[in-house]
Parts: sequence; C-alpha cells; structure tokens
Amino acid sequence: RNGGKNVQEYKGPREADGIVEYLKKQSGPASAEIKSAEEASSFIDEKKIVIVGVFPKFSGQEFDNYMALAEKLRSDYEFGHTLDAKYLPRGESSVTGPVVRLFKPFDELFVDFKDFNVEALEKFVEESSIPLVTLFNNDPSNHPFVIKFYNSPLVKAMLFANLSNGGVDSLKSKFREVAEQYKGQGIGFLLGDLEASQAAFQYFGVQESQVPLIIILENDGKKYLKPNLEADHIAPWVKDYKEGKVPPYVKSEPIPVENNEPVKVVVADTLDDMVFKSGKNVLLEFYAPWCGHCQKLAPILEEVAVHYENDAKVLIAKLDATANDIVDPNFDVRGYPTVYFRSADGNISAYEGERTKEDIIDFIEKNREKTAHQEALKDEL
Repeated sequence: RNGGKNVQEYKGPREADGIVEYLKKQSGPASAEIKSAEEASSFIDEKKIVIVGVFPKFSGQEFDNYMALAEKLRSDYEFGHTLDAKYLPRGESSVTGPVVRLFKPFDELFVDFKDFNVEALEKFVEESSIPLVTLFNNDPSNHPFVIKFYNSPLVKAMLFANLSNGGVDSLKSKFREVAEQYKGQGIGFLLGDLEASQAAFQYFGVQESQVPLIIILENDGKKYLKPNLEADHIAPWVKDYKEGKVPPYVKSEPIPVENNEPVKVVVADTLDDMVFKSGKNVLLEFYAPWCGHCQKLAPILEEVAVHYENDAKVLIAKLDATANDIVDPNFDVRGYPTVYFRSADGNISAYEGERTKEDIIDFIEKNREKTAHQEALKDEL
C-alpha cells in the first residue's frame, strides 16, 4: 500500500471469495464514517472487535492520530468514525468527543479511551481486545481471540478442563476470580475445553488423565504445571507461582527401561546425568521423528557408535526434541538434526561438519578430553 511504503502481513481468509472481499476492504479507507444508527448497527458486528472514534469535527491532531492508528491496524480490526455518539448502540450517547470507543463481544462489551497518543491508542486497543478469560473451544467465532491470546506478550495461564462436565462451574468461577485479581499484572488467562485442546496437550506433553490442570507458559519457554486440581487450588497455586515457589515443569519422555542400542536414548529427565554428569565425551543429536535428514543421519551415527563401543569414555546419543523440552541454554536447537558435542572436561561445541562417519569421528577425536596417556603419545610423536 502507498507505493510499498506501508507493508502488512496478510491475515485474511484463504478462500477466493474471502480474499476478494478482504482486498476490497483494504483498498478503501481505513476508517468508515458512520452517519446514522442504522449504519452503526450494520457496522458493529456483535462477534467482532470494532473501534469507533467520536469527534466534534473530522480534523485536528486527535482525528489525525486516530486515522494513523486505523491505517496501521486496519488488517486486524474494523475502524469507524462519527460526529454523533447517539448513533452508537452502547455507551454514553451524550459525549461529543474526542473519544475512542471499543466494542467487543465479551466482558464489559465496550470501553472508552481518551488518550490520543498513537502508541497509547495502540496499546489500549491491543490490551482491550483480549478477553479477561479467553475461551478456547470448537466455536470458530472464538478462534481469533485464541490466536490473539497466544500471540500476546503476556505470560499465559491456561486452565484445561472438560467444559461439558456439569461440575466445572466452580472451576470456571474461581479461575475468573483469579484473572480479575491479576488483571494488569502481565498475565493472560485462557480456559480450554478438553475436546478442542488436543494439539495443546501434545505440545505440552500432558495427558487427558491430568485434567483439570493449569499450565503457565512464560515468554522464555519455561512452563509450570498443576494437574488434577480442584477449584480451591487455583488461587493459592497462582500465588505460589507469582512468589517463585513453583518449580518449572519440563516435558520428558519416560526414561527407557532398556537402553542397549549403540546410539543411546536421552530424554529430558536423563539429560543431566547422561550428558553433564557422566564424565564422558558425548555426541548428542537433537532430532525429530519426521525429519528426513535425521533419518539419513541415523545409520551413520550408529556406525560411529559401533566404532566407539569399546571406548568407555565416548557416548553417542540422541534426543527427540519434539517430545522433550530443551531447557539447557548451552543447546540452541532451531532445526533438525542439530548435533552438539560435550567433552568430558566440559567443553561444548556444535557439530557443523559433513555428515559422514569419518568426519564425525575425526571431530570427536579432535575435541574429546585428552587423557594423560594420549598426551604422552602426542609428546612422543
């Protein structure tokens, strides 16, 4: 837009008719003038966020700032402006402005704001457009708010429960009370229905048998979990979390009962013992089961492991990074496979060489802890 000066991410529909309608809207004015109660009724959708500016005249710094906001956020929200608040379906009708009124299908249904600094306006819109408690179920009209919740910079407190269960009302009530208590303190709250939350359960590595459960997710990826909770557990547990009394939850596969293959299996719960406390030189692959490059590397790592099977000081291992949390800051895993080597004396380095048996063995030999015997042989040479 504007000759390439204004570039925005496309967030519209994915079907042809929807794309055409979206483009028509984006090619028009960022904010539509509302001239009657009928236009307001048609414009303000009861299932969407709609922002309307009320002004005594369509000029001046406040109006210009409002239009700048509408231009910036037009792909995310519907914007309108009017000279008469009496046209609007909710809120004080006698105000002459300037005021921004945000209509929403939840909580208090509308909220007014009178600071026309563009940054303050944007912050107001973003914060006001997230429900006090976001509902995550199979109703498509809730999905935009769920997406906004997960994209927000807030710490995320999520209560998952079977919402079709008649006994869940006390849980919902207590959860909302806690949300009210911590409003404005950097925490967002979401209530997730068990049926709609299967992908979330897989991502967090939790089971249906643990519901009702709360998960708190911080922006750095740390997670905190309280399974099988009762309504009266919610407030004291969140209080303990805020006071730093709740240890982080680390997703881990079960520790293998047998681990006899040449390439040893590491899980989150054994990472410390097998890699950092084993006293060995460890080559560790972080992989994903669906990764084609990982599948090609697997037999090569097995050959490397067989090569070292009589060397008690070398361990070749793998960790499924999709099923285990990687909380150690030494490992920066952004793609698969990612391979790290930790020498027995504590040096950690990423392996970025060719994925051949010979190159990997050569890398291990160059980076492993040098024993007294090896140093003596080196000196003789």
